[in-house]
Amino acid sequence: MNKHVRLALSAAIAACLMPSLALAQNDDQAQNTAPPTTSKAQQKPSAANAKSLEQVVVTGNTATGGLKKIDTSYTVTTATAEQIKMANPKSTADLLKISPGLWPESTGGQTGANIEIAGFPGGGDAPYFSTQMMGSPLYGMPTLSFFETTSIFRLDDTVDRAEIVQGGPSVVFGDGQIGATANFILKQGTEVPSGSVGVTYGNENLRRVDGFFGFPLGKDTYGSIGGFYRDSDGVRDPKFAADKGGQFTGTFTHDSDNGSMTLYARYLNDRNQFITPIPLIQSGTDHFSAYPGFDPLTDTYNGPAIQHVFLRGYPGGGRDANLANGRGAKFGFFGGNFDYDLGNGWNLSDKFLLDSGDADTNALFSGTNPGSLNDMLYTDQSQIGAFNLAPGSATATYVGGGAVDPNQSVIHQGWWFIHKHLKNMSNDFRLSKEVFEGNTLTAGLYLAHYTMDDQWALGNQMLMTNTPNARPITVSYVDASGLNQLTDNQGFLDYGGFNIAQHGVANNKAFYLSDIWRVGKWLIDLSGRIENQDAYNDVCNLANQNLDGNDNTKYDNAVPVCDGTFAHTRYDKTHPSWTFGVNYELADNMSVYIRANQGGHFDDFDNGIRGNTTGNTAPIQKIQNFEGGFKYQSEQWFLDLSAYHRQFNGLLYQPTDAAGVPNGPQSTYGSDSKGINVNTAWSPIENLKFQLVGNYLDGHYSHNNSCLPYTNPVAGNGCALINGVQLQRQPKVRYMFTPSYKIPFGWGDVLAFVTFTHVGAHTQDISGLQQLGSYHTWDFGIVANIQQSWQLRLQGTNMTNELGLTESNSRIFGSAAGTTGVILARPLEGREVNLQVKYLF
Repeated sequence: MNKHVRLALSAAIAACLMPSLALAQNDDQAQNTAPPTTSKAQQKPSAANAKSLEQVVVTGNTATGGLKKIDTSYTVTTATAEQIKMANPKSTADLLKISPGLWPESTGGQTGANIEIAGFPGGGDAPYFSTQMMGSPLYGMPTLSFFETTSIFRLDDTVDRAEIVQGGPSVVFGDGQIGATANFILKQGTEVPSGSVGVTYGNENLRRVDGFFGFPLGKDTYGSIGGFYRDSDGVRDPKFAADKGGQFTGTFTHDSDNGSMTLYARYLNDRNQFITPIPLIQSGTDHFSAYPGFDPLTDTYNGPAIQHVFLRGYPGGGRDANLANGRGAKFGFFGGNFDYDLGNGWNLSDKFLLDSGDADTNALFSGTNPGSLNDMLYTDQSQIGAFNLAPGSATATYVGGGAVDPNQSVIHQGWWFIHKHLKNMSNDFRLSKEVFEGNTLTAGLYLAHYTMDDQWALGNQMLMTNTPNARPITVSYVDASGLNQLTDNQGFLDYGGFNIAQHGVANNKAFYLSDIWRVGKWLIDLSGRIENQDAYNDVCNLANQNLDGNDNTKYDNAVPVCDGTFAHTRYDKTHPSWTFGVNYELADNMSVYIRANQGGHFDDFDNGIRGNTTGNTAPIQKIQNFEGGFKYQSEQWFLDLSAYHRQFNGLLYQPTDAAGVPNGPQSTYGSDSKGINVNTAWSPIENLKFQLVGNYLDGHYSHNNSCLPYTNPVAGNGCALINGVQLQRQPKVRYMFTPSYKIPFGWGDVLAFVTFTHVGAHTQDISGLQQLGSYHTWDFGIVANIQQSWQLRLQGTNMTNELGLTESNSRIFGSAAGTTGVILARPLEGREVNLQVKYLF
């Protein structure tokens, strides 16, 4: 984070501290849950109504002021600022675990999560998930290669609440997401100045400071500032800062008799370690254990010896790269919300967001499996990517000096760098009219313009020790042509296989109509959307070059670099979406609903557009969804239960070779899923609560009876029959069970809770050939509120050091375990405990 941003954050925290000497003490959970004229005592949410069906939801509907949960005929999970903290999310994506059916894979670090949604055949990145701030999507496309939208959003004390909506009306509103949308609502100022300052320390040497301050600026005008800064070695310590940076947010709000206006700005500068799969031993189909010398809970390949490199194949003549920059983001945001009552039943609403910045990736990516140096040099084992040199002809030396033991376990992995510069502008305008009593018609226009400027250096295989904090190795050998350099002086075996520059521009235009009709206890909504995505992508064509002209330096004899020409692909598609829902309020505390919807998923710059020619891009993916649910609340019980049937078609399979280059005809397939989501809580006595969030999924692939060919350097090539195979990376059963007990004292209270999480059997890819097993974890938390001013929070995750996998080597299709049982995979991070001390005013 640059000096100016650090100074701004310091000023914000100082501003929080100064007024605290004279202001009344209040709990920070109370901020912004009611209009500014409401007293802070009234604003404070209680444990009893934390999951109240009376809560108002603004995401996924056009109702003026939002809808109560009991009236929403779709799956929605809400979380207050305190509930977000209780979930102890490792990242923004990790918070999604509180929504039944959503499973974020957080084993790759703070950013770059794969986000799975039950019944949506994703398998990587986050194509069916969108992140919103104040109701505006952060980017026009939900995902790109090496980018998903939670990567440019961080959780801190400036977030008031989260609303997570699955399916249903999301296909019509906002960016038309067919899967799930998380909308984060920011805290705003109030009439009574208030705020908080918190300091956190974690066992991974986490040091973090958070601050928030909300204040009045004049009559009916309010402001707020806040943010965080932190530095952490990470549970998997790379011997440099794993996570370092911060965020600063400000809001400005003005209320009038007929409406309100909120402007907000945010700057994010944060870098995060991206964690590649590590070696494990697989025995049987789904049992995994530690690889000798590699702690699966705390170790990482990343380290100082491979931190700084120069990538010669990068477009424009090469560039320096730093592993400590990881998968970070430098992003600025400016947006606004405007709501106004025009009178005579007319209401106007407008939301806009402008944002831009860099979302780069500096990371290792798995190649083939490890083996001894001797086998790597002198055999022809494809599963380890061996070199098959003449026996005794090679010399292997560590970078910096020293001979390498022939028995040393080694591996070569890609040291990839991806520069992404993104820009986004969106506006969502709505005009509503009460046609007659109980019936409101809304017309909306959604416009988005967004760009992508990328330069990639993919491949860059580096030979290194197969150890934690790996060391790079150089190799030379002698043959009939004389002395040859197999690697360069950094340990690189090549200078990349995909060194591209690309530029994409897209415009989305959508018009939608929504009618909400309340008839007694019935609430009926019917909405339709027509959307056009007009995009183009220019990517440079590649030509192989011998960069230094020397045939004996093998690492750069055929480097694919941009040749000055570009492939242009135009993508112009239009697709309709619709949703229909009926909600019936059985009683004041009970309702049932049914919903049907159809929607489409457009191609993005990197998936479906790049690599194809105009008119031959991938088909639009289409979904048909039917769901029904039941909601109930009493003094002791809360229940939100839903069941669904989801069908996909238009999914695309592209076979590739071992280097990831397409090598066969494309095939399409579909999926068919049925499932149940449950979110419930039981309080048998005061202060005792049992909560359960879970889902059951029966999902499989369909509509393709052929045997799909694949290349597998580890287990051998073949073909896979996928009809009836379980959806990849999606457990059939997943649940979190959280008992909690609150103990009141004269000086305050203490809340203690534990969370047991079970993740059922899941697989790596659409073949179903690589099983990843099942696992369970234990987390805990103790929160002490002392008087009105102080809060102590001790929380921990994976307290039993469970070894659970979320994925294996994603560049290997099918079985990823070698003949010796070695597999590269991403396990959970080990035990993490942190303590926060917060002062509230």
